[in-house]
Amino acid sequence: MPSPTIEVGTPTNLTGSAVIGRGGDQQRILGFYVNSTTAGTILFAATSGGAAYSGTITPAIGFHPFPADCPAGLHVTIGGTLNVTIFHAG
Repeated sequence: MPSPTIEVGTPTNLTGSAVIGRGGDQQRILGFYVNSTTAGTILFAATSGGAAYSGTITPAIGFHPFPADCPAGLHVTIGGTLNVTIFHAG
């Protein structure tokens, strides 16, 4: 019987825009958990102002699966008030 696949990643908590991992290095997003928000938004892109991996998202509190490969790096842009934990693998 094959072993089950266990998807795990490194948690990174953010309340403002930031680079995840080392800039330009490939990252994989597993999902994100919104801890709190009062009209916050999130945008995933390769770099600040670079190629977007998503449109602007206005997430609700809770876990959001978002499996994505980010070959050119990962920059998270936070707008408004948002406390979010990104689960990623580099």
